[in-house]
Amino acid sequence: MATSTTSDPLPSRTLPSHPAYPSDASPAAPFVRHDAYEQGQTSGSMEVVKEDLKGKGKGKERAVDLRGFAAGTASGMTKLVVGHPFDVIKVRLQCSPPGTYGGPWECLKTTIRAEGPRALYKGATPPAIGWTLSDSMLMGSLHQYRLLIARFESGWRSGWRDDGAGLGKDGLSKGLQLSLGGHFIAGLLAGQTVCVVACPTEHLKARLQMQTTGPRLYTGPIDCAKKIVQVRGVRGLWHGFGATLMFRSWMGMMFFSYEVILRAFRKHVPDMKPGTANFLAGGLASNTFWMGSFPFDAVKNRLMTDSLTNPRYPTWMSCARQIYAEGGAKAFYRGFVPCILRAFPTNASALLVWESTMRFIGAEKLATSD
Repeated sequence: MATSTTSDPLPSRTLPSHPAYPSDASPAAPFVRHDAYEQGQTSGSMEVVKEDLKGKGKGKERAVDLRGFAAGTASGMTKLVVGHPFDVIKVRLQCSPPGTYGGPWECLKTTIRAEGPRALYKGATPPAIGWTLSDSMLMGSLHQYRLLIARFESGWRSGWRDDGAGLGKDGLSKGLQLSLGGHFIAGLLAGQTVCVVACPTEHLKARLQMQTTGPRLYTGPIDCAKKIVQVRGVRGLWHGFGATLMFRSWMGMMFFSYEVILRAFRKHVPDMKPGTANFLAGGLASNTFWMGSFPFDAVKNRLMTDSLTNPRYPTWMSCARQIYAEGGAKAFYRGFVPCILRAFPTNASALLVWESTMRFIGAEKLATSD
């Protein structure tokens, strides 16, 4: 998951020119600049600036809109490579009967001893496609929600001009600013938007991850999907959607805390490089996300790995009650250790890749300053 448009609501202003971003350049992408970093100022303001395209921005604006999705694709692949082995252990701890494993380390050793190291990438095919698509949708929609909310907060009731250039009546470019509340709402909406893709992806992944030794119920993701549809219909692929929606709504808190941490870095460690700030903020924000969302993840995975023919949980509430009956509130955090170990490197890397890709393709430019 990445910062794009930020700042406390301050009067809109034209940013000073900088040799890294010549004033005569005219890519149709919104530029994100932390002037407090590169210009040696202390306001910490971040603004999205549309260059003066004078009618040339309409076609290019559409291209810009897709850049967040392209960067999200790179982010999704990064998460898969770095985080999937941790995810296998987490899901097995969450969904196995109590007492199956003494802890994450025993689960890891048992899995490798019985099934080999390749077992740590069981169920990787659905997220190889699904996470790439879902992260593309998550980060792309986040980018768009931030722009939309920033325009609203800036008082642009009609949004961009029809030509897509974002010009005022005087023909000059206008700056957009996004509050912390705007970051929270954008993250919340982006997390809920991606549930349509994430739910079936995680459903297939969880079922495949729970196949240990002995006869396999599914030969692969396609066979798994076919059997779910045979028993529950196409809607069965979205089983656990309500729990997924609650789980992913915590993306609002993740991107809120991500921005809070970035602002703290700009204020207290102004010499920190953008890549380092993105990496650390992404890792710390992911820990915030998982601490709050983990109980919903436990319910979601229990529902998704429930028996197709003899389900134990008719609703997500009945599932939550059963988990609580097994060990109180602690039961909701079974598998939390591998999750939190996975969270920092996985999400820190993914957000760094997203930010770096956005800067590389010119969709956003992030600079940090003294």
